[in-house]
Amino acid sequence: MYKETAKELIQFIEKSPTCFHAVAVMKEELEKAGYVELKETDKWTVQKGGKYFVTRNDSSLIALAVPEGEMKGFRIMASHSDSPSFKMKENPEMTVDNKYVKLNVERYGGMICAPWFDRPLSVAGRIIVKENGKLVTKLVDVDRDLLMIPNLAIHMNREVNDGYKYNAQKDLLPLFGDIAAKDTFMKTVAEAAGVKAEDILGHDLFLYNREKGSIWGANEEYVSIGRLDDLQCAFSSLKGFLAGEKQEYMGVHCVLDNEEVGSGTKQGAASTFLYDVLVRVNRALGGDYEDYLRYLAGSFMVSADNAHAVHPNYTEKADPVNRPYLNEGIVIKYSANQKYCTDGVSAAMFKDLCQQAEVPCQTFTNRSDILGGSTLGNISNTKVALNAVDIGLPQLAMHSPYETVGVKDTEYLIQVAEKLFA
Repeated sequence: MYKETAKELIQFIEKSPTCFHAVAVMKEELEKAGYVELKETDKWTVQKGGKYFVTRNDSSLIALAVPEGEMKGFRIMASHSDSPSFKMKENPEMTVDNKYVKLNVERYGGMICAPWFDRPLSVAGRIIVKENGKLVTKLVDVDRDLLMIPNLAIHMNREVNDGYKYNAQKDLLPLFGDIAAKDTFMKTVAEAAGVKAEDILGHDLFLYNREKGSIWGANEEYVSIGRLDDLQCAFSSLKGFLAGEKQEYMGVHCVLDNEEVGSGTKQGAASTFLYDVLVRVNRALGGDYEDYLRYLAGSFMVSADNAHAVHPNYTEKADPVNRPYLNEGIVIKYSANQKYCTDGVSAAMFKDLCQQAEVPCQTFTNRSDILGGSTLGNISNTKVALNAVDIGLPQLAMHSPYETVGVKDTEYLIQVAEKLFA
């Protein structure tokens, strides 16, 4: 079971080179399961027992299942669709010595830079064109080995293994081709999207690692691929959401964009997206604002974003006693400074879910002398205030273009998500 689930996860991620593709894949799965799309521009008609989903910016998605009977509140699992990468700038082509063409990119999020070198890359994302007088978004994936960021030979940088600070404008620009490739990059993108280059009015294009996912280890106990943070949680949330019965609480599968750059966008956790959707659905069901607040008081959100496992070469970087490991269960994340939204009540609620699902759980805190990251839970909680816990699946090499997790842990989170959405 674990290995089959891991293979499904790899397939999901390989279809999702960008946040836009991840949302498109989830939309397809929801539509197959009978979910109906609600457009933010339309007046909503929502019925008890109905199944719906909403997207914003093509990169965030919220799916909802309304109970048939009396509703007690919301059960939400929230994850994010984006991962650290390099974003293509406008006018991206740069010629070098009239011999090479490289591309001008900028960093998106806090990635580990070194693993991006010397591996096959390509570009994917969305383009915007005008068709029949309207602006239309099209997904694009140049599905071949297209780019590479070549390392400088050690002979020309003898100190590279002694520590090197990468300059994003100099060191991290991908090579596209020889001089014959000049003025062809946007044509290549346009061809992959089935349009003309001159018709592209806008784009959001990102680099992605082309290396396939792998199940490996002495007993095939590990899974490696890019974008595990946080598509592993998004995938698990969707699977559990679709499997759950959602009888007493409105089930909410929520996937937000731009977590890796602070969530401060119209489609991020700091936006009104989740609030807007919950308020509109409540009103469409005949409830007023007091009903909405009453529902929130009895609701629960699981903020699912991956966690740091103890590293075999850097065991001293982990907390002395809160030490998560791969394949040993879901990680509950704590922070006294509220970088995570977990408190005693929400931790107890989540542990109870794990016990019901017969799934192991672990705990994570940063060392007290190391400043850790944050996630979407505490940010979204300022817009939609309810009991919330921050959890994740343990992983190594977070924010590398090729990350590693345990083969069992995806299935663990699916089982807990199914209990959450019971």
